[in-house]
Amino acid sequence: MPVSDYQMVDAWTKVLKLSRLEAGQTVTILTSASTHPQTLSTALIAAQSMGAIVNRLDLPPVNGEKSLSRDSLAYLGTTPLTGNHAAIAALKESDLVLDLMTLLFSPEQLDILKTGTKILLAVEPPEILTRLVPTPADRERVLAAQARIARAKEMHIVSAAGTDFRCPLGEFEPIAEYGFVDEPGRWDHWPSGFALTFPNDRTAHGRIIIDGGDILLPQKSYVQERVELTVEGGYATRIEGGIDAQLLSEYMATFNDREAYAISHIGWGLQPRAHWSTLGLYDREATIGMDARAFEGNFLFSLGPNNEAGGSRTTTCHIDIPLRHCDVFLDGEPVVRDGVVLDR
Repeated sequence: MPVSDYQMVDAWTKVLKLSRLEAGQTVTILTSASTHPQTLSTALIAAQSMGAIVNRLDLPPVNGEKSLSRDSLAYLGTTPLTGNHAAIAALKESDLVLDLMTLLFSPEQLDILKTGTKILLAVEPPEILTRLVPTPADRERVLAAQARIARAKEMHIVSAAGTDFRCPLGEFEPIAEYGFVDEPGRWDHWPSGFALTFPNDRTAHGRIIIDGGDILLPQKSYVQERVELTVEGGYATRIEGGIDAQLLSEYMATFNDREAYAISHIGWGLQPRAHWSTLGLYDREATIGMDARAFEGNFLFSLGPNNEAGGSRTTTCHIDIPLRHCDVFLDGEPVVRDGVVLDR
């Protein structure tokens, strides 16, 4: 059900305080055609009430004629900032950018972050944002998981369904997403709550079973029939199964890009206030599925680019797949058992 403007202003204020916004700093709110009006209006109020100098930069949508989905993460081609030097300059001059549009995986975003500008993405509906307001405890938990990944040389994932998947580590730094931006040059996503990294390029191998009840994103669908991925040399080389496998395979083939099949980020969910079941309660166009990505104990893996972590691989295709009931090991030590996080 809807939430009040008062609740949203309160939520924004908490997140902006956690993000260390100070009076006199410049905040630019980046919007487009899909920006939720309540999220925008309450962000303006919260930032101004904290004494910030607030701008709004509204840009036209792109890629709609190319993408097969209205989801903002379904097609990662050019962004409204591509070639837009005036807009990029404005964002670089800002202390904080509130991204209500989605710049994820764009070279422009990486360029802006290098200047010390902080970027916070927030595109979920207001009721999800207010339920998943981040906390300092979220930060500590995710940072602890990030530190465990940083020490490891291999992530190994197994499940009773048949997953047996190995990812050598060390080439890329692990990433912590906890929902606010408290350091210069930091990007994060409200809501979130997970730790992730990327396998050493072209090394991940094994078998991944996407079982009944696991989730495909951006399809935003619960798998009905198991799908088997064979991973060799860092790429999914076979997608086998019934109708769900056919739908996934046909969708990925439309990108006509081998890099779409590369293993991208890997990690696990750490957000106890996010829920596996929530996706089934929303219209597909109302959410990008952050509950599915962040719910506690899921093993989340992705197919597609690795440039977010500093890699060279780009592609317009990005598939996120959270799996339930997995065991996750770092150098043989369990960190998740049958979907239960072992950090408490």
